[in-house]
Amino acid sequence: MRVFITGGTGHSGSYIVPELIAAGHEVTGLARSDASAAALSALGAKVRRGELHDLDGLKEAAADADGVIHVAHRQDLLPSGGMAAVADAEVPIMLAYGEALEGTGKPLVAAGSIGSSGYLGRPATEEDPALPVGDEHRGTLRARNVVETTVIGLADRGVRSSIVRIANIAHSPTDQAGFLVQLTAIAKEKGVVGYPGDGTNLWNAVHARDVASLFRLALEKGPAGSYWHAVGDGGIEFREIAEAIASRLGVPAVSIPLDELMVPGYFGFLANIVTQSYPASNLITRRALGWEPAQPSLLASLDNGHYFLTEGTPRV
Repeated sequence: MRVFITGGTGHSGSYIVPELIAAGHEVTGLARSDASAAALSALGAKVRRGELHDLDGLKEAAADADGVIHVAHRQDLLPSGGMAAVADAEVPIMLAYGEALEGTGKPLVAAGSIGSSGYLGRPATEEDPALPVGDEHRGTLRARNVVETTVIGLADRGVRSSIVRIANIAHSPTDQAGFLVQLTAIAKEKGVVGYPGDGTNLWNAVHARDVASLFRLALEKGPAGSYWHAVGDGGIEFREIAEAIASRLGVPAVSIPLDELMVPGYFGFLANIVTQSYPASNLITRRALGWEPAQPSLLASLDNGHYFLTEGTPRV
């Protein structure tokens, strides 16, 4: 299959590209810079120079391919407009793919995010909408939900469209800026590793290499209009994560009282999300696609030590 991918040099994308190539697919990646082009070539992909705002270019690339994987987003819009601005830019991109793929039955697999079903008292499932009613982060999740529902709606136009919802924490030896990196940086700055309240709120996680295998399976055989959950660990207590980081850094793990979590407290801009609970299930995904997470768990990744390498030490 000839696959066009955006975001192929990002954290997840840099695993998706070699996963596809190893399975015999021919991959062409969108590159917005010379550095991205070189990185894609190093991964074994062909390069198409372009920009995410060039909708005609994206339509042409999609029409020339047998399938599309979209894991990029307009990160440059986050500082000025937040997730709403990103969603406003993403929807036209998805509709452009829809125009190019309409009536072909070709796959479009786009990245989504797992919201919280904690308010329901159960793990989030693939059948849940991305928007939890009454959640204080409804603005962000509404924006994500608009993109997801746009993609799923393309199934009615003859596109084999689906969403892979990536776990809240995606980890790997090459993670440079994810949630674990941020938590570790805060801990080094503060000299302690904090967790909110009693730390029993649950977070889901997945290894980036397992994310890649799920994208491949969704591309190859995922039915139209489907949501998939890239979740390896369905629910880890935040306190366990904090204690694992503390053990590696040799500093104490301490409870941060909930009434002290507001900016500029210990967690800074992360204060609004660290108190939430995000349990999630992958049962439907495993049954439908035969996907089985095979990589190290979040706690094993922390135990491996690559999140605690000194600056300049190569990550492998």
